[in-house]
Amino acid sequence: MISITEKTLQDLEFSTILSTVSESCVTETGKEQAMHITPFKNKEALMQSLLQTSEYVSSFDNNNALPNHSFETITNEIKFLAIEDSYLEAAAFRKIAVISDTANTLIKFLEKFSDYYPTLLKRALEVEYTKEIVKNIEKVVDKYGEIKDDASPELQFIRREMNDVKSKINQSFASALSHNNGLGYLDDIKESVIENRRVLAVLAMYRRKVKGSILGSSKTGSITYIEPEATLKYSRELNNLEYEEKEEVKKILKQLSNAIRPFVPLLEDYQQFLTDIDVISGKAKYAKRINGLLPKITNKKRLFLRDAYHPILYLNNKRKQQETYPQTIELTQENRIIVISGPNAGGKSITLKTIGLLQLMLQCGLLIPVHERSETFLFDRILTDIGDNQSIENHLSTYSYRLKNMNYFLRKCNDKTLFLIDEFGTGSDPELGGALAETFLEEFYHREAFGIITTHYTNLKMLANELPFATNANMLFDEKSLEPMYKLILGQAGSSFTFEVAQKNGIPFGLINRAKKKIEKGKVRFDKTIATLQKERSKLEKTSQILKEEESKAREESKKMETINTRIQQKLESYQELYDANQRLIYLGQKLDDISEKYFSNKNKKELIGEFLKMVEIENSKRKKLTPKEKKVKEVQQKQIVEEVKEKVEEIRKEKKEKKIKEKTVEKPKAVLKIGDRVRMTDGKAVGTLDAIEKNKATVNYGIFTSKVNIESLELVEAKK
Repeated sequence: MISITEKTLQDLEFSTILSTVSESCVTETGKEQAMHITPFKNKEALMQSLLQTSEYVSSFDNNNALPNHSFETITNEIKFLAIEDSYLEAAAFRKIAVISDTANTLIKFLEKFSDYYPTLLKRALEVEYTKEIVKNIEKVVDKYGEIKDDASPELQFIRREMNDVKSKINQSFASALSHNNGLGYLDDIKESVIENRRVLAVLAMYRRKVKGSILGSSKTGSITYIEPEATLKYSRELNNLEYEEKEEVKKILKQLSNAIRPFVPLLEDYQQFLTDIDVISGKAKYAKRINGLLPKITNKKRLFLRDAYHPILYLNNKRKQQETYPQTIELTQENRIIVISGPNAGGKSITLKTIGLLQLMLQCGLLIPVHERSETFLFDRILTDIGDNQSIENHLSTYSYRLKNMNYFLRKCNDKTLFLIDEFGTGSDPELGGALAETFLEEFYHREAFGIITTHYTNLKMLANELPFATNANMLFDEKSLEPMYKLILGQAGSSFTFEVAQKNGIPFGLINRAKKKIEKGKVRFDKTIATLQKERSKLEKTSQILKEEESKAREESKKMETINTRIQQKLESYQELYDANQRLIYLGQKLDDISEKYFSNKNKKELIGEFLKMVEIENSKRKKLTPKEKKVKEVQQKQIVEEVKEKVEEIRKEKKEKKIKEKTVEKPKAVLKIGDRVRMTDGKAVGTLDAIEKNKATVNYGIFTSKVNIESLELVEAKK
C-alpha cells in the first residue's frame, strides 16, 4: 500500500502535471476528478488504469477512434430526482437522455472493437446497457428540450384549441386595426405588444372612441395602448387554455419523473463511467504531448529508466523551442543508492526530480516519457527532501526542518522505499552536518532502501565509494567553458569546480590562491583529482561521440561502395553475356555462309540438310531447358541487355556520323592491303589477319573463325612486318 505525503507531491510539482491533465478533459466532473488523481493502492487497479490510458493513446493512430464522451453534468438532477414526488423540467430530461445515449453508444462501440480496447471494455461492462431511459424521455421531450404536442392526448387537444384561439385573436385584431386606422384614430406605429398581448397604438385624443381594455400609455402620454374589445373574449379563453396546458405539462413531467426515478443508480453509473473515460482521455492527450508510454513493470527490484525526460521541463522547453536533455539511470539490489555530485546548475536536482516524478506519475496511472525498453517496480513509499523548506509558521530554520524530515525518513524507510534528497547535509556546520548526513545515509543503506541524493560533501562521496551497493555519479561539465553538458555519468564522483567557476566569474586569481591556502591541502588535492578525472571523462565522451559519427559515416560510404561495385559487376556480366552471344552469332553466321557456299558449288541438298541438322543439334545440346520462372527472368535480362545494346548502338551511330563528317573534310589515302596484314572492318572493332585475296573478296582470320568479306570494307590496322 503506497504512502505519499503532501510534501512529496509539492516537492515533485505533481500538481502541475494534474493541472495539465485536467485542462485536457472536456467535462466539469472530469476536470475535477483529474485534479484529485492519487497513487493506486494495489497493483491490479494500477495496471488496469495504465492499460486503459495506453489503449486510448493507440486510438489516436488507428482508424477506430473512440466516439464522443462529452456530457453536461447531471449531479443536481440526480439528487432532485431521488426525492419522492419531485419532478424535473423538460430541459433536465434532455440532459439525462444525452448522457444515457452517449454511455450506451460508447459501450456498444467498445464491445464491437474489443480486440483494440480490452481493458476499456472491461470498465464499460461494469455499467448496464439499456435504451429504456432514452425511449421514455423521447416519447415526451423533443431534441430541443421542449414537451412534444403528442406527449398526451389531453395536451394535444389543448394545444390544438390554443392554435385555433390564437388564429381568432389575430383575425379579430386585424379587423379592429383596419377599422380604427381608417377612421384616423391610430398613431403612425399602429400597434404594439404589452404583457405579451397585441394592442392598438391609439392617439390619446381618440381613446374614448375605441372600445376595448386600456393596458398602458407612452411616456409622453400622446399614445394610449388599447386591446380591442373583439379580441378580449378570445384572450381570456387563451389564458384559460394556457393554464390548462401548464397543468397538463406538470402532470406529464411528474409521470416521466416517476418512470425515470428507478434508474437513478444507473444514471450515477453512467455519469461516473463517462467521467472516468474523460479522465483517461485527458491522461492520453497528455501522454501524446510528452511522448509518454507504459514501461515494463516487474516484481524484480530494478528501476531502469532509459532516456527519461522531465515532463514539465520538456513541455516548457518545447514551447521555447529549446532542447531538453534526457537521462538514463538504473537502481538495482546491487546498486541501491546513487550519490550525485558536481557543480551547481549542472542538472543534479532536475535528474533527481525526474526520477521521483516519473515514478510517482507511473504509480498514479500516468504514462511517462521514457524509452520503450525501460522498466521499474512499484515502491510502497516515495520520500523527498528537496528545496529550502524553511517554516516561518513553526519558527524552524532550514536545518531544523530538514532534521525533522530525516526523523520521518528514519521512521518510514524500508526496503520498498525510494528516497530523494537534494543537497544532503546542508544547513549546518559542514564538518558536523556532513558527519550526521553520513550516518543517515549508512542507516538508509542498511535498511536496503533505494535512493538518489545530491551533495557537495566529500565524506558522502567517499562513503558511496566504500559501500558495496552504492555508487557515485556526476553531471558532465565541459572542461574549457565550464558549461554543463547535462549528462549523468555513473561510477565517479564529481568535482564542485569551486575555484574554477570562481575564476571564470572574474574573481581575482590572488584571492583564489589565498582561499586555497586556508583549507586543508588534502581536500584541495582530492577535489583537484576529481576535477581532472571529470575533465578526462568529458574528453573521452567527446572523442567517443566523434568516433561514433566517423564510424557511422564510414559505414554509409562502405554501403555506397558495395552498391556501386554490385552494379558494375552486374554490368560487366551483362556485357560479357552480350559479347559471348554476339561471338556465337558471328560463328553461326560464318558456318551458315560456308554451308551455303558448298551448296552453291555442288547443289547437294542431302548434304546441305545433313550439315544444317548437325549444326542445329550441336547448338541444341548446349541449351538448358528453363522453367517458366527462369524463362521470365531471362526475358527480363535479355530486354535489359537489348536496351543497353540499343543505347550502345545509338552511341556508335553517332560516333560513325561524326567520323564520316570528319573523313569527308579530311580524306586519308587508302592503304594497299597485302596478305599477312592486320585488318578490320571499317564499321567494326574486331581485328584479324588477311589470309587470302581473290578478286574483290578477302579472307580474314579472326582466330576462332575465318570470314570472307569485300576488300573495300576493310581497313589497315598494322602492316605485315
